[in-house]
Amino acid sequence: MSLRRRFTRPLGERRYSKLYIVATEGEITEPQYFELFNEKQSIVRVKCLKSGKGNTPEDVLRRMSVFLGQEGLKKDDEAWLVADKDQWSDDQLRLLFNWSLKADNFDFALSNPKFEYWLLLHFDDGDGIRTPRECDERPSRYLPDYDKTIDHKKFNQSGIDDAIRRARARDTPPCHDWPRLAGSTVYRLVQSILDCQTGRSHAN
Repeated sequence: MSLRRRFTRPLGERRYSKLYIVATEGEITEPQYFELFNEKQSIVRVKCLKSGKGNTPEDVLRRMSVFLGQEGLKKDDEAWLVADKDQWSDDQLRLLFNWSLKADNFDFALSNPKFEYWLLLHFDDGDGIRTPRECDERPSRYLPDYDKTIDHKKFNQSGIDDAIRRARARDTPPCHDWPRLAGSTVYRLVQSILDCQTGRSHAN
């Protein structure tokens, strides 16, 4: 498969210099969160693939594979799979991790136990979370009536920076594949986006 994007308009008309393709399990929370980074004047664009039918790790990988097979990927762009640990087996998650090793601009981010843990890190250190249910309930302290819908006003740059710092502190030493305890490597994706927006280099 060619990693070159097949454009339907002249390259010079592209309004951004880097595209992040993100395939997620969720059809509401994750796409709404990543929309935070699509500022009108940004040199970065984040495109979340529609979840469609199914939200297993296999479905996430299938959506990404279909998109790349149809659209390709420019060498400077990045493709990310974003999943939850939740009830999925290590074998299922290993499918996503192994895919991320196939190209330098492929990657994989996981939240344990689920994406809400990454949201929680914007507000507190996430201590004491062990189950998906706890992960669902705790964010309501900071996001009243939270029902999977993101209120963009609750997520400012300071909170995003705090989430990155807290997630990185938990990821010590940095995991090779995905966190086995409460944690989230979504910070690597968000840090990459922010670094690209500001022209800084970054390392996972």
